[in-house]
Amino acid sequence: MPQRYFLQLSYKGTRYHGWQVQPNAVSVQEVIENALSTILRENIQVVGAGRTDTGVHASYFILHFEVQKTIPENFDLTYKLNSFLPEDIAVQQCRPVADDAHARFSAVSRTYHYFISTVKDPFAAETSYRYLLLLDVEKMNEAAKMLLDYDDFTSFSRLHTDVKTNNCKIFEAYWKTEETQLVFVIKADRFLRNMVRAIVGTLLEVGQGKLNLDEFREVIDKKDRGVAGASAPPHGLFLVDIEYPEGIYKKA
Repeated sequence: MPQRYFLQLSYKGTRYHGWQVQPNAVSVQEVIENALSTILRENIQVVGAGRTDTGVHASYFILHFEVQKTIPENFDLTYKLNSFLPEDIAVQQCRPVADDAHARFSAVSRTYHYFISTVKDPFAAETSYRYLLLLDVEKMNEAAKMLLDYDDFTSFSRLHTDVKTNNCKIFEAYWKTEETQLVFVIKADRFLRNMVRAIVGTLLEVGQGKLNLDEFREVIDKKDRGVAGASAPPHGLFLVDIEYPEGIYKKA
């Protein structure tokens, strides 16, 4: 009987065309599947907790996969994968889970951070958005707080996607300052394609004074992607956490 596992990993998305396998482009999923299939000597397909876009990063990501035979405890899959994978993908742990545990559908929340550098920093060039204009962070936080009042985020969704609903429940949304960076923190039960980057781009318009708070609320109310701001660049975005119900992992 197949055994299901959760694999925790992190990756820098700069060189990849997002998470999901696609023709004529290298994805994180493809690289992981090739590594697992080679090491475990069977055809392995993985299911990720979500689909990050081209250039987006993950400091915390979960996938699940199945193997026909249970992996022995002395078979250090984490070590073998890290020896096989490129430097921009790292595996933290691999743990057995219940047969019905699902990396995507079992998740109860996800948290993203969006990093903005307020100075020119060569070491953050690929992992944060350099933005040198002065911003009213207090106003941006007031606007971000409004997101918690809503369920329908059509105004921040990529058009023509295959999702059945644009409803999400946002638990947290705020900006914080860390030395020379601004960080937008957002936690929700689910996210739409391009949602975080569209929200960040619109909040930056609030910070510049191009949108006031009433106008920001109108953007959400209109449920029209055309009235929201341009999406912030992908390289500042990180998936940083995914929460699952207690007891999803099998006891050792």
